[in-house]
Amino acid sequence: MNYLIAAHHSWNKKNFDALRERTDLGNFFFISNKEDLSLKFLEDINPRYIFFPHWNYIVPEEILNSYECVCFHMTDLPFGRGGSPLQNLIIRGMKKTKISALRMTEVLDGGPIYIKKDLSLSGKAGNIYKRASKIIFNLIIYLVKNNTIPQPQEGEIVSFSRRKPSDSAINDVQGIDSLFNFIRMLDAPNYPHAFLENDNFKFHFTNVKYNSDNELQAKVIIKKKN
Repeated sequence: MNYLIAAHHSWNKKNFDALRERTDLGNFFFISNKEDLSLKFLEDINPRYIFFPHWNYIVPEEILNSYECVCFHMTDLPFGRGGSPLQNLIIRGMKKTKISALRMTEVLDGGPIYIKKDLSLSGKAGNIYKRASKIIFNLIIYLVKNNTIPQPQEGEIVSFSRRKPSDSAINDVQGIDSLFNFIRMLDAPNYPHAFLENDNFKFHFTNVKYNSDNELQAKVIIKKKN
């Protein structure tokens, strides 16, 4: 049996490489480029599932209709449909969440649920994404081994808005705890880090930690504005 995993980020590729060694589970293929997700390629490998641990592109409708596509969302759906789930959770003061494995449909994050698993929101964003990836790949193994039938979502729909790079500006953050959470929730590779700016420079903040109850320490990178 063949399976396809479409994902970005090095931590997902690392977990895929470990999964591929599991010869008892079948044959796993990996893509990270939008152009590689083509009907021709899918027809050649005929995957039982297409898994999307972290994918930034819209999946064409003809693929959704032809293959069982599974994505993983970092909220307890239907709470938290939409973009930037990690940041939207932390900025609301939440300390834990669930990863929902769901069948992809034309409704964004609205498909039926296969299974959910707990995820802690402690630490900086990069570490949370790595922890989430390990959980997701364990869920992939579970779905490969079990013929799980997804069930419709139940509960009130709460939608999140995708954050823009400009939303990383530290403007109206109040309180030490809020500032700590604001910096750490944006601290991941290839994400727009928390910043301050003046007419000449932009100050980027990462690796935040508490020195005391009323003091934070963080790494600051200063870049001259063009």
